[in-house]
Amino acid sequence: MSVYDLAITDALLSTTRAVRKRLDLKKPVPEQVIRDCLELTLQAPTGSNRQGWRWVVVTDADKRAALADIYRRGAGAYLKESAEQAKAEGRGQDGRVYDSAQYLADHLHEVPVHVLPCIRAGHLPENPPRRVWPGLMGSIMPAVWSFQLALRARGLGSALTTLHLAHEDEAAALLGIPDGIMQVGLLPVAYTIGTDFKPVKRPPLDTVLHWNQWDASKGGR
Repeated sequence: MSVYDLAITDALLSTTRAVRKRLDLKKPVPEQVIRDCLELTLQAPTGSNRQGWRWVVVTDADKRAALADIYRRGAGAYLKESAEQAKAEGRGQDGRVYDSAQYLADHLHEVPVHVLPCIRAGHLPENPPRRVWPGLMGSIMPAVWSFQLALRARGLGSALTTLHLAHEDEAAALLGIPDGIMQVGLLPVAYTIGTDFKPVKRPPLDTVLHWNQWDASKGGR
């Protein structure tokens, strides 16, 4: 017997998309809605129960414009060149993703709420070993996903972006983020234009699934 309605739960999990072109740039987002969604992130798991997450919510128009400028400089020519290459190679879905990413870059300053998830990282050694990163990201990314799911359930959309991190120091200076706090992304948040999101085409599970041990017949996948 299921504890929750599986149809509703599965629909939420399978239709929480990275939303860019369907963000409503005109509809205001009440502060309490953002607070309610962030309240749920506090229940996400963290490594060693440190709860080192920090959230910076930006609604000030001038600061959103400055963040959007940092984001566009971080993107450089990457998005346009990637879209052109995907189109030339016949990778239609990839091309649409890059096209929508470019749209977001062009309109980011208009998105009513920017949310920057951060994690306390002052304890990291210089040039930390590879094993450190899964634990650090595992202490913030579950909370990010909880936030995105909570937004979706309330008719809002988001997209986890990282292009502004090429100039992370500038964003930190703009927002007063202290040393020892690592930004891990920027989420544009707005109500969505319509709510009829659907699952997208993905490779079959068995092409990426290895049971008990790595299946060499699947190559490097």
